Order: sequence, then C-alpha cells, then structure tokens
Amino acid sequence: MFVRKLKNCSGSLSIQVVQKVRGKYKVVKTVGCATTQRKTEELVNLAKQEIEKLSQQSSLFESEADATVDKVFACLQNASIRTLGPEIIFGRIYDYIGFSIINEPMFRHLVIARIAFPLSKLKTVEYLYRYQGKSLDVDAVYRFLDKLNSKLKLRVEEIAFAHTKKVLNGIISVVFYDMTTLYFEASDQDDLRKTGFSKDGKHQCPQIYIGLLVGLGGYAIGYDIFEGNAYEGHTLIPFLETMSKKFNLDKPVVIADSGLLSASNIAALESNGYEYILGARIKNENKTLKTQILTAELSDGMTRSFSKGPTQRLIVNRSNVRARKDAYNRARGLKRLEEKVKRGRLTKANINNRGYNKCLKLEGDVTVNIDYEKYNQDVLWDGLKGYVTNTMLTDTQVIENYGNLWHIERAFRMSKTDLRIRPIYHRLRHRIEAHICISFTAYCIYKELERVLKLEKSTLSLKKAAELTHNMYQVTYTLPDSKHTKSRLLQMDEEQAELYKIISKNF
Repeated sequence: MFVRKLKNCSGSLSIQVVQKVRGKYKVVKTVGCATTQRKTEELVNLAKQEIEKLSQQSSLFESEADATVDKVFACLQNASIRTLGPEIIFGRIYDYIGFSIINEPMFRHLVIARIAFPLSKLKTVEYLYRYQGKSLDVDAVYRFLDKLNSKLKLRVEEIAFAHTKKVLNGIISVVFYDMTTLYFEASDQDDLRKTGFSKDGKHQCPQIYIGLLVGLGGYAIGYDIFEGNAYEGHTLIPFLETMSKKFNLDKPVVIADSGLLSASNIAALESNGYEYILGARIKNENKTLKTQILTAELSDGMTRSFSKGPTQRLIVNRSNVRARKDAYNRARGLKRLEEKVKRGRLTKANINNRGYNKCLKLEGDVTVNIDYEKYNQDVLWDGLKGYVTNTMLTDTQVIENYGNLWHIERAFRMSKTDLRIRPIYHRLRHRIEAHICISFTAYCIYKELERVLKLEKSTLSLKKAAELTHNMYQVTYTLPDSKHTKSRLLQMDEEQAELYKIISKNF
C-alpha cells in the first residue's frame, strides 16, 4: 500500500491510500481533499497512519515514540493550556500605542477582553479565569470601575491623541465630530440616563449621548458623555473648546453632519475662530436660495456654489447614484405611510416634520391622509447634497473632506457591533463612564490593528483577526528530569501564522 496524491479538476488534491491487487491499483480509502500545502501534509500523515493500521506493522522505534508522546500528554492538565491569542495580538498593540504606561493590570485585562470577548463584566471575569488563568474577583472589578474614570480618562485620551498625531505625521488640520446614543436595558432614569431621541430606535429605553472627536482616517482624539435628552447641537462648541485646551489644537477645520447645523453653532464656531464644513439641509433654505438650486439644473457629478452671506457659502452636488437611493427610500417611506393610513394607526399627533411624516395632512377634524402633492415635490431634490462652509477650500476639496465623515460613523458601528459597547447594564454614573473609557481604549487598539492589516495588504478582516486569537494556545509543561517549567505556543494554522507575523513585524 502507498499514498497517492490525485489532482482534481478543481485544482485540489485528493489524498488516497492505494493498494495493488492482481496487477491493478485499487483505492482502499480516500483520506480527504486539500487545497494548501499544510493541509496536504496533514492528510498524507493521516494516510500513512491508515496504512500502518491496515498492515498492522509498526517499528519498535515508532512504538517507543508513541509511548513517549502518550506519557507527555498524560501529564498535561486543562490548566496547562491557555488561550494566549488575545494577549499576544491585542496586548502588543496595547503596549505599542502607549497604554502600558498605565500601571493598572486590571485595566489591561478588561480592555483586551472587551476586544476578544466583548461580554458583561461578570462574564469577562469568567473568561479571564477559564481561558487565561487570571483569577479576578468580580467585586474587585467593580471597585476598580468606581475609581477608573476620574483616574484614567485624561491619561487614556492623552495617549490616544499622541498616537493619532504620530499616525497622521504630526498634523491634525481636520477633525470630525459626531454623536450617537447608547441605551440601557433598565427602565428607570436618573440625572444621566434619560429618554430622548434614540439613534438606535430604542425610544422607550433611557440612554446617554456620546460625542466622539477623531482625526483623518477615524483615529481617535477624545470623547465625552452627555445626558440622554441633550440636544446634540448644543454639545459641539463646549466639546471643541475642551479638546482644544486639553491638546492645544491649533483651530483645525471642523467637519460634522447636518445634525449640528444651526445658526447658533455656526455663530459660535466663527466667533471662536474655527473653520468648518457642515452637512446642509438644502430643503430648509430660504425660498430664494431653493429656487437658485433647482433652476441650476445640475446633472450627474456637477457642483455649484451659492453665497449664504459674507463668510459662508453653500455647495450643492448632484449624483445619479444618490438620486436612485433617494427615490428608493422615498418610495419605501410612502409605502409604510400608506399601510399605517390604511390601518387607521395615524392621528393628528403624527403630523410633523420627522421623516416622511411631513407628507401627512389632516382632512376634516380627525382624518389623517397623505399629501401626494408634497410627496411628488420631493422628486426635484433627488440626488442633491449640500455642504455649508466658511473655508477657502475649493468646492471639490470641501466635498472630499466631508466624504471622510464616514470614518467616524464607522467608528460608532465598530463600537456597537464588534466591541458591543451597548446595551449597557451599569446603573451608577462612574461605572458607566468607566465602561465607555474601556471601550474607547479598545477602539484605539482595534483601529490600529485595522491600519497594519491594510498596510500589509492582508486579506484578513478585523472580525476574522479577532476570531483567530480565540484558538491561539500556549501549553505549559514541566521537564521530568530538571523539573524546569516551560511554556510553548502551539503550532498555528496559516491564517493565525499570517496574523502573528504581521503583529511581530509591526509591533
């Protein structure tokens, strides 16, 4: 009997055990198919073992080797094997960014656990013990959270800012600001957790607002927490002034979406010497300006600039791709309204300017119906996007800079999905603030991993890289004669080896 490698039409290799019987070759067993060299070697070894089993022949040397291996494994316990992947991957990045100067081992454990296994604090304690052999008392964790925010928030932000400045070659000329809501499962409210307009669609749950400031590419600068019923337009200037004083920012160009567009915000930005690029609400402009926009008859890719005063200009761009998306969303919104009208679920209270509710009208005293004339007028605005700015940048530069706002939107998505920053189960304010501080630090590490994966042109996604760390093991054993204790990483698969090589090279 022998091992045969048979090439398939798909390009894979079938590993077979073949025997010659009466001058003809007979396939005794197909062990499996392989597409990589490592898998091929693995299947070949299995095929050889199968041949030994079938022939029932084994050399004395191999028997001794088998006995030695069996003896070694008999000495191993569950406690001898640890999941070391999160530490050797995320721990190295943690140190590289500079968080290692924070002399708090528990902070390190909680941050790395937030990336690798984003669980509740109780589950995190269980994970650290089960997979990494770190024995932490959950009450000690909560006591640590009670003192963490006031002690470490400033330090964490300073480290994050220094790293962002390093990545951006020391130049932070543009900053991006946005807010999001984080909801709580508990129904009770307090001075911080309040019901308000929820961006997560959890209007019945108390929430908080988080303001995040990032540089170009989405690299973190700082954050702050606001009450759940705060108006996000009132948070911009205080937040910017705090960050400017803290990091000595030299009046960078501020970029934010239309949620922060208000006369008071613009006046405050200009009076404090800031240049800005804000998303515009072109349908809310005055009649003269709206007429100028619509009569410009912009085609796909065209841009026009309109004066809004001595310091401001409104830039409007048209995109056919955006027009198709606007038309699709409008048709979908109309369908939902028609279903609600048909079911009689709408009342006078539903007539407002929120979304497609603006297309509702009251007929008689109690009947709510759809104003199709107003709905059809919206077609004129399909594909148009506006930007308000006081900068001297060209129209194209303004649009390109605003286009980078997606980085901060992605930062929130990463925090909410990959790092599972919400829902939050804490009730006390300082523990909530500590939870956000840990998640902010985890985001900085996650973002740096994304940077090096892109730098090395790796095909690994962030999510895949995090999953790979779950099965990177280290075994600890004691030598029988010298009684020395040693630790060794178990052999990794190809993707794990690629990730480990990238981390070792860059950090």
